[in-house]
Amino acid sequence: MTIVHKEGNIHKNAYGLRRCELANTPDNPAYVPLEAEPQITIEGINITDIGTKFFDEVRESYKQDKNFHILTSLLDKNCKNTSLVNALDEVWKNSYSEGRFHLFDGIIYHRTKHSC
Repeated sequence: MTIVHKEGNIHKNAYGLRRCELANTPDNPAYVPLEAEPQITIEGINITDIGTKFFDEVRESYKQDKNFHILTSLLDKNCKNTSLVNALDEVWKNSYSEGRFHLFDGIIYHRTKHSC
């Protein structure tokens, strides 16, 4: 397969094609067989040495805040109770309806919007 670049207004979109890598498959003339499986880098792991006492205190503090207490109830049982959702403050309610809150091991995580 050969991509030919032609100057002019008609073929401006072809300029971008030459910058795209072709898949490393046998039908590609530049195919290079891999000797081993490629390594995949996972960049989302966070390792901490904070003890469980800290996380227990965080879980306990959720009971003292109205919004956290409601969120824990909603997320823990995957509850769809509209009266509980309506009891949340407006900002919290919006984030909950957008699916931005997640409960993992009793800790609430909030996913922010990407700004690309």
